[in-house]
Amino acid sequence: MRARARVLEQAAPVDPAHPEDPPIAVRSTGGRHTGGRHTARRWTGGRRGKAGGIERPWMDFRDLWTEALAGVLARPVRSALTTLGTVLGITTLVITIGVSATAGNQIVGRFDALTATSVTVTVPPPPPSADPVPLVDWSGVDAVRRVAGVESVAAIADSQATASVQVRANDVVSPGEVTGQTMAVVAASPTLPAAVRGRMTAGRFFDDGDITRHDRVAVLGDQAARLLGINSVQDSPAVFLKGQAYTVIGILGGAEREQQLSTAVILPPTTAEDQLGLAAVTRVLINTALGAAKQVAHQAPIALAPGAEDALAVTAPPDPTKARKGVQGDVNGLFLVLGLVSLMVGAIGIANVTLVTVMERIGEIGLRRALGASRRQVAGQFLVESTTIGLLGGVVGAVLGMVVVVAVSAIRDWTPVLDVRLAFGAPVAGALVGLLAGLYPSLRASRMEPVDALRS
Repeated sequence: MRARARVLEQAAPVDPAHPEDPPIAVRSTGGRHTGGRHTARRWTGGRRGKAGGIERPWMDFRDLWTEALAGVLARPVRSALTTLGTVLGITTLVITIGVSATAGNQIVGRFDALTATSVTVTVPPPPPSADPVPLVDWSGVDAVRRVAGVESVAAIADSQATASVQVRANDVVSPGEVTGQTMAVVAASPTLPAAVRGRMTAGRFFDDGDITRHDRVAVLGDQAARLLGINSVQDSPAVFLKGQAYTVIGILGGAEREQQLSTAVILPPTTAEDQLGLAAVTRVLINTALGAAKQVAHQAPIALAPGAEDALAVTAPPDPTKARKGVQGDVNGLFLVLGLVSLMVGAIGIANVTLVTVMERIGEIGLRRALGASRRQVAGQFLVESTTIGLLGGVVGAVLGMVVVVAVSAIRDWTPVLDVRLAFGAPVAGALVGLLAGLYPSLRASRMEPVDALRS
């Protein structure tokens, strides 16, 4: 402690008028010498501002910090173990915030392009007494294709009646041999492969000529072809639906959208209407450019059914920002409890060790009180010690937490997202934990009477 704040270990007699006050202490005025002697002034404690009152010796914050730091470093092993609880709590909190922010950013950065660019328009079935004119015509696909941001579009027609149709690879029924399968039959526009992001694994898809001629041709999904035993279309195999033969001209595979089409039989719209009554469009599949889905979802119903766009149901991609917040919320909810529990354990550890330190230093507390230290000064010293331990734990925990976030991001090949506020907030949180944990031990130390403390 500096010379101007050094309290001389010299006690004056107790004031008879105020026996409850601690003895008076003599304090140096700053180390200035007058004739080889210190010029000293007497500080007394208790009643400041009254005639004949006394004032206690004072310690500024730097002296208090020096004393507290000395108390912490006097027992380095115990202080390190006490700090460990706060370190674990702060580290867990930093990891929670860092990993959740990084994961949310990663989802936005690598947001599934298929989901982010897929728009589906569902056409409700007309009521029985309605006008036979369909709400959405097959030609509406061309109108949607002209909307800015649309990359591909196709229309599909299906019904409950065609959801389960007996399909055979030949018209001969052989006992003991399965020659037929129950499959869905749908009608689609010629642009279906691009709309479902699929490819023709064999043959071709039907075109406008097939539709105009009402050709009885069919395209099988890859799973449907496997179930029917059709692997190639070179020999023009046929499938039989309700006793009618349809020439298989292609096999569609790898569909990323509408994956149920892999087990379906796909017919041209005119053929499906003639043979199975599939006339009304039920769904329109739209693929957009990245970032254009929201605008296309607003304009597509108008292009499909001008004046009746409110009757159509549009399914647009979710907002990536909401997805990120959802992930952050889930991760935060998972780890935040662990961080709070760790902080609580750290606070209990600091309170316990600070209380043990108070009991071990009863003699020192009694001596300080006998030399004139006030209750506030004694409590302040132990509060600063516990706060220092919490502050050190917050600094170490923040560093470790950021290192873990960076390491996890490197292992997962992510871009780490670290909030600069963590670097300052974590130590402050640790110091606050230490401050709260040291309240009770500090109050207990300040309530000790000098005589009782020295006697014990």
